[in-house]
Amino acid sequence: MITTFIIVITAIVSIFAFQDQNPLPYSMARPEWFDKFKFNAYMVWHRHDFFRLVTSGFVHGGWWHLAFNMLTLYFFGYLVEHTFITIFGKLIGEVLFATFYLLAIVIASLSDLFKYREQPYYNAIGASGAVSAVIFAAILIMPKIGIGLFFIPVHIPGFVFGPLYLLYCHYMAKRNLDNIGHSAHFWGAIFGFVFPIIIYPPLFQHFINQF
Repeated sequence: MITTFIIVITAIVSIFAFQDQNPLPYSMARPEWFDKFKFNAYMVWHRHDFFRLVTSGFVHGGWWHLAFNMLTLYFFGYLVEHTFITIFGKLIGEVLFATFYLLAIVIASLSDLFKYREQPYYNAIGASGAVSAVIFAAILIMPKIGIGLFFIPVHIPGFVFGPLYLLYCHYMAKRNLDNIGHSAHFWGAIFGFVFPIIIYPPLFQHFINQF
């Protein structure tokens, strides 16, 4: 399935590109991929390195960053992919899911592209924006789905988690206190909720009917 393929490819590329704690022999490691693939708004805007809008979602800063994103994708990706397949059939459903995921990486970065296009030293990496999109697509499909956080021992219903997550991302993006791409998380999440409705409008009524 496409979810499995994305997880495997992301893990392979990320591990090859690790800057630190790279487990591969020196002759096999490709740490230069990290700089080549990362999102850099200045390089995208001024040098037209548009590929970075996609490749940035396939490199991560370390094991924990990679594991968190891929585990989250594992837990929610299959639900969303299966729903697309159920609605559109296997081939079209898988193509749509792959398109959805890749577009989510791009859409999640657009806000930061315009915001930081004149700042050569701003960089971003990771699949978090696309993973946020997958989570919110899952919330659209199953609004009462339980979502757990590492620091909260209980699962929060998706329809409660969603607004809280968006408020948190918006607040943290405004404060700009850390090196996390909160804007990417925010716009990825919005895209994840809206895209399935665009391609199959009855999903919104399905969402409403579950309350």
